[in-house]
Amino acid sequence: MSSTVSQNGSGAGQKGLKKNALGLLGSVVIGTASTAPAYSLAASLGFIVASGGSLLAGVKAPGIMLIAFVPMFLIAIAYKEMNQAEPDCGTTFTWATRAFGSITGWMGGWGIIIADIICMSNLAQIAGAYSFTFVGQITGNQAISDLAKDTTWSTVAGVIWILLMTYICYRGIEVSARMQYALLGIELIILLVFAVYALFRVYTGQAESYSLTPQLDWFNPFTLDFGSIIAPAILTALFIYWGWDTAVSVNEETKDPAKTSGRAAIISTVLLLVTYLLVSTAAVAFAGTGTQGIGLGNPDNSGDVFLAIGPQLFGNSPLGTVFLVLLSASVLTSAAASTQTTILPTARTALSMAAYKAIPTKFASIHKKYLTPSWSTWGMGIISVVFYLVFTMISSSLLLALIGSIGLMIAFYYGLTGFAATWYYRRTIFRSVRNFFMRGLFPTLGGLMLLAAFIYGLQQFLLPDWLTDDNGDNVTIFGLGAVGVVGLMALAVGVVLMVIWWIIKPDFFRGKTLSRRTHILVLDEATGLEKVSVFGAPDAGAERDVIAPDLSNLPTGAVAIDTVTGEKVTRRSLREAENDKK
Repeated sequence: MSSTVSQNGSGAGQKGLKKNALGLLGSVVIGTASTAPAYSLAASLGFIVASGGSLLAGVKAPGIMLIAFVPMFLIAIAYKEMNQAEPDCGTTFTWATRAFGSITGWMGGWGIIIADIICMSNLAQIAGAYSFTFVGQITGNQAISDLAKDTTWSTVAGVIWILLMTYICYRGIEVSARMQYALLGIELIILLVFAVYALFRVYTGQAESYSLTPQLDWFNPFTLDFGSIIAPAILTALFIYWGWDTAVSVNEETKDPAKTSGRAAIISTVLLLVTYLLVSTAAVAFAGTGTQGIGLGNPDNSGDVFLAIGPQLFGNSPLGTVFLVLLSASVLTSAAASTQTTILPTARTALSMAAYKAIPTKFASIHKKYLTPSWSTWGMGIISVVFYLVFTMISSSLLLALIGSIGLMIAFYYGLTGFAATWYYRRTIFRSVRNFFMRGLFPTLGGLMLLAAFIYGLQQFLLPDWLTDDNGDNVTIFGLGAVGVVGLMALAVGVVLMVIWWIIKPDFFRGKTLSRRTHILVLDEATGLEKVSVFGAPDAGAERDVIAPDLSNLPTGAVAIDTVTGEKVTRRSLREAENDKK
């Protein structure tokens, strides 16, 4: 690490990352690729359809995709609004600290880091297994394909993938973006072929006897019980949508950071919705929800629905063999792409936390040539390898429990961001109709939905029989469901680490490096009424005179400035805005 240099700046855009490296398209590609559409569907769709050998959402899996999109979209709006206020790569960590204080902010940052580390174990497992499946199909060597089921060999391959993608992230954001263009393109094209061909066979009567014709009722999940079905299914579906926030975590490296990243996040969630509705509908229609054969309700298929459906869908013809290889390639490239893009937000969150001295400052080191967070990138990669190896050695069944526990982490820090946005903008929410919806109602609704899903989902995840292994035995920890316990333990570890660092280095927790603040109006010094200093981060100088939202303390003839948008506000413009609302 001798080629790294620590940066003195801690505020947004001051950490030494490469500026103007990404545009809107690149940000959307990174945000979409981070979710790993093919891998996420392969690993999660079966758990949405059924759990523990019994149906969960069943044919209404597309409806779960639809309802899970709602909080995702609302939280994407919260990200957009908070990013406009402070385009900092720490995202939830920085914003929650601004809104609620250091303890909440630190746990928000921990939620991002631990979710990413847990996710890497799943990504590594499937990338490693699919490497052998793909090579075996290409070469026609069944012995190589069989290695995908060998825990030792798939683990070795998984570790190699983590280290390889960590190195690519270390080499620079532009290298990462160029690779994502290719990987995401391959992935989406193959998913489209899969969905279109499956639906073609269903609607032309060339499907199987157990195939189903799609119905509009599939998109209505509200006939299901919320506590026992909808909430846990949504937490699993959140895992499928999760990752678009990577587009925001690279905000300090984009052109026009305050706008580009937020727009990319919203566009990414909409693209994912279209993809998931199409593919989930096609999969349920062709394979059905039965508990035997290729049915999505069969627990043997829950780990990878595409591996189960593919041979039956494409057949054994030469063309079918080609499509099977491509399907394997889509999941492999998906897992590889997401492995890379999962490292990006983890490293940048750690970078921001270190810059504000919330964790050791060594993690704020930036490579002189590549302008990437060197220690944070390699640190997260190595920790992910250790975590993956430990869980694999304990029990491969625990890896299945990780997907649900990731859902808990996602609901935690995404929901926290929604609440942070509303609280941060609380003084100016009622200044306009747009503010009320975009900074008040929508973020709050998103946060409440995720909070409800977290609570109800946790209750189900803690049930001893929630997850079973290949032998039909319950997967438990301390007699409770492993999924719920892993989630709670992940948060508990964060609390312990926070307390330890608080004792060692208390400056961050005392508000000396990153303090609370809210969205306010300040006096415009250009009016010439009084000399004031620039408003900014705590270490950027004194604040301007704060103006009340109703402008009651605005001097006659003076102008107020919105600290986020830069918009100038006068009593006249405020009256006009209020008249428009009427």
